[in-house]
Amino acid sequence: MELKQEMARSLLKTSSLSVRTKLLHQTGLSLYNTSHGFHEEEVKKKLEQFPGGSIDLQKEDSGIGILTLNNPSKMNAFSGVMILQLLEKVIELENWTEGKGLIVHGAKNTFSSGSDLNAVKALGTPEDGMTLCMFMQNTLTRFMRLPLISVALVQGRALGGGAEFTTACDFRLMTPESEIRFVHKEMGIIPSWGGATRLVEIIGSRQALKVLSGALKLDSKKALNIGMVDEVLQSSDETECLEEAQEWLKQFIKGPPEVIRALKKSVSSGKELCFEDALQNERDLLGTVWGGPANKEAIARRRKFDT
Repeated sequence: MELKQEMARSLLKTSSLSVRTKLLHQTGLSLYNTSHGFHEEEVKKKLEQFPGGSIDLQKEDSGIGILTLNNPSKMNAFSGVMILQLLEKVIELENWTEGKGLIVHGAKNTFSSGSDLNAVKALGTPEDGMTLCMFMQNTLTRFMRLPLISVALVQGRALGGGAEFTTACDFRLMTPESEIRFVHKEMGIIPSWGGATRLVEIIGSRQALKVLSGALKLDSKKALNIGMVDEVLQSSDETECLEEAQEWLKQFIKGPPEVIRALKKSVSSGKELCFEDALQNERDLLGTVWGGPANKEAIARRRKFDT
């Protein structure tokens, strides 16, 4: 009996995730806290002072969510309230167990022009800039780690913070006349929502330096050539391109949610963790689906075809 208990304890020990791995997939985790001088509630009170627009979320029965940046009078720029709502929607998506995919787009056929300048002007001190940076890095890192396959649908223009948001998605699609441009240098700043770090991962350090230091206008052809986007859609019509994006995404989310979500988590681990921790996490994720309903059904189907 004691031997069995010891074996069980040993198995539990070897199966336990590393601290880093646990942090990667812990719902609600923030990169920054009070030890970094980040006080989330204080930041929220400041952001509440800048209303306008909304972040809208529609969850389809297909398992695809549609996240809409909705502030068309300002090219869907992020107001303070929209920044707060984005975090609320990310938390909602973290708890959407039936979700498999997500499309992010802007209202009225444009993506986003970044931050609302009224808020930027009012939050003008270096301390304000740092706290806003930490808030958005927290939010977009949680967004990036969602167990959903995400797609940024870029219609019109994605500028500044809008361009940064596209890099937090797994894939990017553009309409023929759209553009992505990191205009931060022209504003006398650098990307601060994690956009530079993620851009290096997407297109490499040399190309990222060119794009950022040149504030290059990436039209759909150029963005496709450097690997910034995965495909250029046929239509520029707001409704039609959204339908195209949904059809494009559906090819990657066929199957039960638990399998798609485990796949996304395993890729996130491979991207963010050291090799050994990523392997351990892949093993533990396998334990959530091996012998599960989808696995048993697939085996039964295969046996039927083989007989």
